[in-house]
Amino acid sequence: MKKIPLTQGKFALVDDEDADLVEGYKWTAKKDGNRFYAYRRVGPRKTLYMHRLLLGLTDPKVDTDHRDGDGLNNRRENLRACTRSENMRNTGKRVTNTSGYKGVCWDKGKEKWRAAIRLDGKRIFLGYFADPIEAAQTYELEVEQFNSTESYPR
Repeated sequence: MKKIPLTQGKFALVDDEDADLVEGYKWTAKKDGNRFYAYRRVGPRKTLYMHRLLLGLTDPKVDTDHRDGDGLNNRRENLRACTRSENMRNTGKRVTNTSGYKGVCWDKGKEKWRAAIRLDGKRIFLGYFADPIEAAQTYELEVEQFNSTESYPR
């Protein structure tokens, strides 16, 4: 495993066999939400992300997933090509989340917790609940059917 220096004092991790693909270039650490990614400019308006380079991805319709959620861990065992929908399934709860659980939010009008899941771009309503834990458990049962990730805080 090699550590590739980036800006902002950050490092990206790559497998030894991939080091020759990324060494010798100036890589930049880019913060996106609460994660960092490594990229470099390849022209005045073109950006190349390290993880996409390592997987050989050029089709913008194909996403890359970092299995451990660390955008700077670009070792092959941590990367996989996926669809946008697959990638979104294994994200954690949003920063603006108020319930503490993925797929659960407060409905002011009903004054209850609402559970919903999004699959292939469509929102599926799961019900209203007096307790956020009950709503989260319902969400989890639905997620298990689609082999996705947990809603509990990471």
